[in-house]
Amino acid sequence: MLRVILPPERQRPLKLLCLGAHADDIEIGCGGAILRLATEVPELIVRWIVFSGTGPREAEARNSAVAFLENVLECQVEVLGFRDGYFPFQGADIKDCFEAVKRDFDPSLVLTHWHGDAHQDHRLVAELTHNTFRDHLVLEYEIAKYDGDLGNPAFLYP
Repeated sequence: MLRVILPPERQRPLKLLCLGAHADDIEIGCGGAILRLATEVPELIVRWIVFSGTGPREAEARNSAVAFLENVLECQVEVLGFRDGYFPFQGADIKDCFEAVKRDFDPSLVLTHWHGDAHQDHRLVAELTHNTFRDHLVLEYEIAKYDGDLGNPAFLYP
């Protein structure tokens, strides 16, 4: 089990914020960790946000999130309509979403993209995560891709 020492005000219930640029990023990058937390942490509350998932992949994004979170005490799934591949040009609007989340949800743990990811959408989500949630525990996940831009992780969650 993942044992992380959190400040007392963030220990119970465990509030998990999952951020993904596209449909299936969260599942591929940290799905196993989420399933394990859902099994081992009875008071888990999850907010799951996909920034570019509307259109033909919206149902897939929502159904997958619901399946991953079926054993979770409380969850909120959001699928937003930012344009795939254009996040750097929509940065101000995406940052506004981050700020709105921060006002409404104080996570114990944030799961986000790796900051060195070559994909511009993934990288922007990681940058805004660290910019917005600088006082929170943030763990980054990687998406294995054909271009092999994987980093050198400092932490491995089996």
